[in-house]
Amino acid sequence: MDYFYESEHTKFMRELLAKRPELVEKQKEARAIWWDKEVDREALKRFKEAKIPQKGYVYFSWPSQEQKTKK
Repeated sequence: MDYFYESEHTKFMRELLAKRPELVEKQKEARAIWWDKEVDREALKRFKEAKIPQKGYVYFSWPSQEQKTKK
């Protein structure tokens, strides 16, 4: 078994980051925009409490009794 195998993708990433080390900082900045945020627990709690349960299958509805009798 070859324990020193390195995939094409890993080689590519190593070469890319060696050529352009500023990408690591840009990645951290971009991550901070979307992910590394403080969570307002009270707002999250209110949001969850206000949620209305969704019906079982939203893309199809069975005809009501009125629609069945009209045909």
